[in-house]
This record gives sequence, C-alpha cells and structure tokens, in this order.
Amino acid sequence: MSGRGARLEVRHSRPGLLRLALTGLMSVLLVACSSDNMDDLRGYVETTKAKPGGRVEPIPEVKPFESFLYQVAGRKSPFEPWSVNAAASRNAGVAGTGPAPDGNRRKEALEAFPLDTLRMVGTLAQKDGMWAIVKAPDGLVYQVARNNYIGQNHGRITRLGEDRVELTEIVPDGLGGWQERQASLVLAE
Repeated sequence: MSGRGARLEVRHSRPGLLRLALTGLMSVLLVACSSDNMDDLRGYVETTKAKPGGRVEPIPEVKPFESFLYQVAGRKSPFEPWSVNAAASRNAGVAGTGPAPDGNRRKEALEAFPLDTLRMVGTLAQKDGMWAIVKAPDGLVYQVARNNYIGQNHGRITRLGEDRVELTEIVPDGLGGWQERQASLVLAE
C-alpha cells in the first residue's frame, strides 16, 4: 500500500511540472513575437513618400443640355402606334372591333391554370360524344369536351382528337383590343 501512495504523489506532482514548462514556453514565444521586424515596411513607406506626386487630370467640363421643343405641325404623334397602315391599327385598338372575351361568362375549373401546366392524359369516347382527360397541377383529373374553356387566356376547345385538344385563345393584341390565337394540348407520353 505504501508503494501505491508514493506513485500517486508522483502523478500529482507532474501536472505542476507540466504547467511550469508550458508557462516558460509561452513566455519565450511572447518575447519572440514582440521583436520589431518592420524595417522593410518602414523602408517601403519612406521610398514611396520620396517619389514625386503625379498630376491629377482636371474634371471634364459638362456641356449644357440642349432641349428640343416638339412642334406637331407635319409630324407623327409620338403617342400613336407605329405601323404601316395607321387606320387599320387604330381600328384594331378600339374596343368592340374584333374578338373579345365574355366577361359575364362563369369561369370553369381549368381556367385557373396556365395552359402549359395542363397535361392531356387520355380520351374517353361513347356513343353520344368524346371527352379528353386532362390532369391539372393540383393533381386532380378533369373531363373536358368541345366548347369547354381551359387555360388562363380564355381558351375555348374547338376540336378533340385522340392525341390532342385544339383550342382558340383570346389574348390582348397590345393595342387595347383582342386577337384570336390557336393553341393545342398534346397527349402526354
């Protein structure tokens, strides 16, 4: 038992010795870091300060803005559309000339989705007619027939085929009116 106690005392004295050695090593490192080795930096700063200064270019003179007074006499109005046939373009932009969506019509379920997010997944045919099966982004499957509306551009189904749904959309023409555009939904593989 006395041998064991002696070993325990030696073990307890080693951490104190280790602490003393680490303290000494840290002191040596701190003294080494505190030396002033910045002679090369001071030399660079002195040579840079000794160089003659450069010439700064003067700020360029700002020319005054020349305004332009627009006189209507003999010139085209900047507010009318640019086209070859001005009379035709004026009529195209007038409400009531050409196709227009029916604002009083009740919207159908598939008109809530853009046409490019809808997928045709099949067809269903019976004696009394043919329907297309369309899957919407919400995960639901819908049955559509001719004259149903789909897509966000007032698209009315004009023809159903076994591999496609053809429709006519009514889109803005950019001049305040509307124009028809053909589109289709193809059977997904």
